[in-house]
Amino acid sequence: MALTVLVFLPAVVAAIILLTPKAYESYARWTALAGAVAVFGLALGIFFSLDLSKGGYQFTVTKDWVDIGSFNLQYHLGVDGISMPLVMLTAVLTVAAVLVSFGIKERQRAYFACLLTLTTSVLGVFCALDTMLFFLFWELELFPMFLLIAVWGSGRREYAATKFIIYTFAGSAFMLVGILILAFNANTFDIAVLQNTTFHDTVLPLRWVFLFLLIGFAVKLPMVPFHTWAPDAYSSAPTAVSVLLAGIFEVMGGYGIIRLCVSILPGVAQDYSIWFAAIGAGGLLYCAFITFRQTDIKKLVAYLSVSQMGLVLLGISALGQTGLVGATYQLVAHGIITAMLFVMVGLLVERTGTKEIAKMGGLARQMPLLACGLGFAGFASLGLPSLAGFIAEFTVFLGSFQRYEWAVLMAIFGAVLSAGYILWMLQRVIFGPIRHDAETDALPDQRHWWEHSAVAGMAAIIILLGVYPALLTDMIGPAVSTIMTRVGS
Repeated sequence: MALTVLVFLPAVVAAIILLTPKAYESYARWTALAGAVAVFGLALGIFFSLDLSKGGYQFTVTKDWVDIGSFNLQYHLGVDGISMPLVMLTAVLTVAAVLVSFGIKERQRAYFACLLTLTTSVLGVFCALDTMLFFLFWELELFPMFLLIAVWGSGRREYAATKFIIYTFAGSAFMLVGILILAFNANTFDIAVLQNTTFHDTVLPLRWVFLFLLIGFAVKLPMVPFHTWAPDAYSSAPTAVSVLLAGIFEVMGGYGIIRLCVSILPGVAQDYSIWFAAIGAGGLLYCAFITFRQTDIKKLVAYLSVSQMGLVLLGISALGQTGLVGATYQLVAHGIITAMLFVMVGLLVERTGTKEIAKMGGLARQMPLLACGLGFAGFASLGLPSLAGFIAEFTVFLGSFQRYEWAVLMAIFGAVLSAGYILWMLQRVIFGPIRHDAETDALPDQRHWWEHSAVAGMAAIIILLGVYPALLTDMIGPAVSTIMTRVGS
């Protein structure tokens, strides 16, 4: 019951906001914040109630949903050590997204309703234990995300929103074919049953089925070469939407690969593991070189985000206990660090009125608090020790080195490149000479409590996960051990 309330509470709050009379539209942000805080509190209670000694699903809810011949679609929810940290990440970033959206003036009711509907869809993906329910939640986010980018975005917002929809819808079509093939072969959509099924005589070879599932998740990850929608969407989206895109939607792709591809088809995952290593390390290097050419600060952070997700693929490629723990930890660490980075960059763009790095400079003297936050997020993203990014990268490298040394060496070189362009960006934007362009002269050093709360909260979590990684690794480990029994069999 707790998971049902957790998943659908944001949608209920969204409905309340939409039904609120227009005369009270200014209260929409407070209603959204109350709903987001309630979701966070409920998720926190479930997080600390999880039995760390178990590797299976907990807090399960199972109800018959639709009977179709020999098939029984179920409303089946549950969490384990892999999905629970991502549920907690979603709750945290929802609060942050609502806080940084307090400055929204136009169509507040519709905006916050779309934001909370997105939260329901993401929580549903992480909690669903029926593949068709998983798919429905996966698709639920398309419409509100399209509106958030196309209506409240900037620049080429309609183009970016349309491109996002086309890529995601095309990838989902492949994923649906894969889900249906597995379901028809096993006569069930239940993920737990599918994970213990040996498939024979499927309509298409299992390698194709695995590839179809992978394409759907690769688009969302986004994995090179399916990544080209991301820079446009991140650059055009409002700050809060960029936070959710980079902090949660990319994470959904990595989670899907672990939950469905690796867990259900471990034998095929072994065959594809070398490709995971090559694409992960190669994509990291490719995006790092592309990032050096960016003049738009939001696109620079977007390519940085895509580059860092290559570490997730590298960790998965090892198909070992340490590698999968590292990949899952990287999903959480990347989500919170990149979200903070997008918050800082979004605030910077709002203050300066430009995305061009060449028009920024010496901002530490004009906006010292914003500069400190941007510097902290930048150093966290390049893996500074004692912060969450370092633990994630180190665990991925440690788990992958024994199997794919060459890929780890490529990824380490990519990490060095990322340090280069992050430090270059910080030097140009924060510590360089003041550039007296009309857009950046006499910058307002506005200080709002909601912005400070969001940034301080994310920074605290980044430090906590960096100095006390056992908070997550003790939870992720037993769940990964369950997967490893299937991979080894």
